[in-house]
Amino acid sequence: MRRRSPAFIAALAALPMTLSPALVHSEDASLWDVYETVLKDAKYIDLTHAFSPTIAVWPGFGTAKFKPALAGADMPGYIAEGQEFTYEKHGFVATAYELTTDQYGTQLDPPAHWDEYGATISDLPPTYAVRPLVVIDIHEKVAQDPGYHCTVEDIQAWEAEHGRIPEGAVVMIRSDWYKRWDDVERFNKKPFPGITLDALKFLHLERSILFHGHEPLDTDTTPTLEGEAWLLHNHFTQAEGVANLDKVPEAGALITIGFAKPEGGTGGYARYVAIAPSDWQYGVSITEMPGAPLPKQPYPLQRDENGVMRPTQP
Repeated sequence: MRRRSPAFIAALAALPMTLSPALVHSEDASLWDVYETVLKDAKYIDLTHAFSPTIAVWPGFGTAKFKPALAGADMPGYIAEGQEFTYEKHGFVATAYELTTDQYGTQLDPPAHWDEYGATISDLPPTYAVRPLVVIDIHEKVAQDPGYHCTVEDIQAWEAEHGRIPEGAVVMIRSDWYKRWDDVERFNKKPFPGITLDALKFLHLERSILFHGHEPLDTDTTPTLEGEAWLLHNHFTQAEGVANLDKVPEAGALITIGFAKPEGGTGGYARYVAIAPSDWQYGVSITEMPGAPLPKQPYPLQRDENGVMRPTQP
């Protein structure tokens, strides 16, 4: 299985040229062509956990609560204030989310999380949307030592095999820790894997990456969280709680970055999706799953004991 197909590389290499003012009116400059020839048949892999009231979170924050949305005012002949919207009576339902923190689930940490002068989520530029994806694999070392932290030597080993990390890339650290996500008691306890401060400085100061990401909910296990402190006080962001890094190529893929945009937000509920070549063994293509219409649920949706809407067999 090849990591990168020639067509994929050629089309992606042309992307920066399509942004040149001299080429804006050229038929060859159309990004729609890139979509049709490359992105439509590429493989898409979700790197994001769904969040719910039952996931791991730092105990200082507490868990979220999901519940039915209630009418906020009387609407005569339709619904009374305080009543729940239902499919049967109103034709729709809605959910209210009591979120104890914006540091929840798969996330994007902006500098404002630690720095009173830092950029907030709503300050992040739209250029965060699509970037080269680098995956540095330390999962075998973590299997031997759950507290193993990615080092500069691990990064250099990646470069020895794949070449220099592209400027502006997103670098994800694969530890396979995400597979413990449902073990809420263990997931957030030390020891867990991380990344060293020296490695973070190397990535940002020597390779000029956009940000790095990791599978646990903390950057490292030092008493002062020295890595996170350095990142955010130096106005860099980071991704936390990432999933499925074992299902993406180590090199040659892209990542799309989406996040909620609360004004002045100090954390971001994020959605990360990797885009891999069409011959990659994991993921699904737009051709295979166009997304409109979406598949029907096998059973009617009902709220479970935590307020989450799930298909439930009658």
